[in-house]
Amino acid sequence: VPAPETVQWGLGSRLADDARPACDALLDLAARGELFYNDDTHMKILELLGLAAQASSGADKAPPAAGKKPRTGLFTTAVVVLSEGHTIPLFFTGRQHAGENLRDLLGRRPEDLPPPLQMSDGLSRNLPPGCPTVWCNCLGHGRRKIVELVDVYPDPCLHVLEELKTVYRVDARARGLGLTAEQRLLLHQQESKSVMDGLQAWLQAQLAEKKVEPNSSLGQAYKYLLKRWDRLTMFLTTPGAPMDNNLCERVLKMAIRHRKNSLFYKTQRGAEVGDCLMSLIHTCQQAGIDPFGYLTA
Repeated sequence: VPAPETVQWGLGSRLADDARPACDALLDLAARGELFYNDDTHMKILELLGLAAQASSGADKAPPAAGKKPRTGLFTTAVVVLSEGHTIPLFFTGRQHAGENLRDLLGRRPEDLPPPLQMSDGLSRNLPPGCPTVWCNCLGHGRRKIVELVDVYPDPCLHVLEELKTVYRVDARARGLGLTAEQRLLLHQQESKSVMDGLQAWLQAQLAEKKVEPNSSLGQAYKYLLKRWDRLTMFLTTPGAPMDNNLCERVLKMAIRHRKNSLFYKTQRGAEVGDCLMSLIHTCQQAGIDPFGYLTA
């Protein structure tokens, strides 16, 4: 039945108000999690874009904080939490980066719990300020930099990819066998560590022996891997450490699809409604529950 946009908005807004206690319960459960994935993507909120335009034109005379330029970027952050056997995807839209949204979530975390594992790409803005985590970096990001250069440098790139394929096969076998975090760590130490140690030595030799120009695209890809090597290989030293941020990137596609379909949010309130409902809908999907039935109930 076709309905005017205002009617649809009213229904969605009231539903979000009714669902807010469920979202708050998700936040409290997520804050106790063992593993946090986070990433963000750009988003538009027309209300905030208008305020930014006013400030840049001089209409808003309020001075920025000392030594800081006012932030104009707008983002949707996805935080995917593994907590007590549950997978909880959460969405946050506004001016804050992924790390700042994760900081706010960890502010709900009981103080007696140890620092959790965190998986993200290597950008510092993904770190939660003032909240300690065990930071793992995404090996998939480093792999993608090599994949992009296969057509230009086929032999060295294929060598790196084949070595990484071996390690990913070990991880897939661990998942297929249903191993615990400690058993998975032992398997990687037995079968993956020698492969990764050999790959690290090979990358270092390529640069040291001038077999690749350090400032070339391939050299930059090698340096990206070597600079973050310890955080990229946390799965070899820390139980439960993931290899990549693919889970969060798949969840973030939900927000990206929304952006492609509707282009923007009109107001910050609209973004909050969208975040609440999107978090509940995607958590239902992760739990194998019909989201329409859940929200109707």
